[in-house]
Amino acid sequence: MGSLRRSACCVCLLLPAWVAGAELRVEVADAHGRPAPDAVVTAVVAGTQATPSRPAPVTRVIDQRDETFIPYVEVFHPGDSVVFRNSDTTRHHAYSFAPAKSFEFVLGPGERSGPQLLERAGVVAVGCNIHDQMITYLYVSSAPWIAKTGADGRARLEDLPPGAYTLRVWHPRLRPGSDGYTQTVTLGDGGTTEEVKATLSLIPDPRLQVDREKARY
Repeated sequence: MGSLRRSACCVCLLLPAWVAGAELRVEVADAHGRPAPDAVVTAVVAGTQATPSRPAPVTRVIDQRDETFIPYVEVFHPGDSVVFRNSDTTRHHAYSFAPAKSFEFVLGPGERSGPQLLERAGVVAVGCNIHDQMITYLYVSSAPWIAKTGADGRARLEDLPPGAYTLRVWHPRLRPGSDGYTQTVTLGDGGTTEEVKATLSLIPDPRLQVDREKARY
């Protein structure tokens, strides 16, 4: 019995190092050093370590509120779905001509669309023909680790096995022709933390432009 207890204790001591993965913290800023919210951070295996299985499909809601798509950027895996909801008292239009997913429909006040299946990886830009400043981006990626930066420009990727990864950072306001930020990162054993700072050259926010329809009121 004493021998059994000693073995169990050894297993317990080893278990945290086995279960816990490394953490990757990414800080994204623009060329002026200001935090860049809504940047998408992905990590894919660049070595031979194992990758987690794909999570079960989910359905996420993009709201239309105060003549704004909320959120501005949302992340998905192939197989996930998106629903658009109109929480305003005015009619809205939602359309995309992106290769990854195309659709077009009008939503009256209080209405919502049926689930739109996102089968292909890619960036799906969605606009509204009625209100020009309204835009949202659906970032569909097969990357096992994916996160979006908050208002402070920071994002965290957790539980990464030790090994080499290709880290990519994308933002909807990247300058034309830019692929964003890419770096190879090598992570140590579980419990370690790696910090990366990424700088992006961004164009002005198009949502701040004057809405032509409002200008005619």
